[in-house]
Amino acid sequence: MGLQQTIQEQLKVSLKARDTERTAAIRVLIGEFQRQLDKALSDDQVVAIIKKLIKSESELLSAAGREKSSFIDILEGYLPRQAADQEIRSWIRENIDFSSFANKMQAMKPIMAHFGSSADGATVKRILQEF
Repeated sequence: MGLQQTIQEQLKVSLKARDTERTAAIRVLIGEFQRQLDKALSDDQVVAIIKKLIKSESELLSAAGREKSSFIDILEGYLPRQAADQEIRSWIRENIDFSSFANKMQAMKPIMAHFGSSADGATVKRILQEF
């Protein structure tokens, strides 16, 4: 079962449990799914939508002077486990030959291809700058 179907099943569970915050967050997420051209979304597309919603909510909260919300916590629960900094560093050491790139930032493409949605681009960039 894909992430999209899992989230739709979670709506039923949260409705039965009368968890209003989770139900509201899932409904926003499903609404975003329905606004897409493709009705059946891949897990990568679902993750991109979730990250977009989290970023938008974070910007709204920072403008209001607040830091976290339950909406963000609920959405983050659907994201795949993020790779740890040390995990990214060790993979780079083992698999990336910086001499084949004009500059080290060009190594972002193979790194992000390997980690996919389990690594944030800003984190990878910061780690690359440390090398």
